[in-house]
Amino acid sequence: MSKYVMWGSYCENALEKRTPYRQAHLDGLKAQKKSGVLVTLGPTVDNTKVFAIYEADSEEIVQQLIEGDPYWKNQIWTEYTIKEWIQAF
Repeated sequence: MSKYVMWGSYCENALEKRTPYRQAHLDGLKAQKKSGVLVTLGPTVDNTKVFAIYEADSEEIVQQLIEGDPYWKNQIWTEYTIKEWIQAF
């Protein structure tokens, strides 16, 4: 399996706008973590960017996970990029 890094952006006023979707978002992340595909995910301190590391068979799988997330579906995350990552150590 390969590792992938995701950087994304949050919408304006994300803390307020995310409220109706937060529990579904967290539940989905917990399921991804439990399955082993999600290594870590979280916002920057200023809550403008999101960073994640995934371990998956393909970039397409990571893209499906991101685009299936309630934050993406409801425009809390406004853009993202995925890069395959080599963990040096």
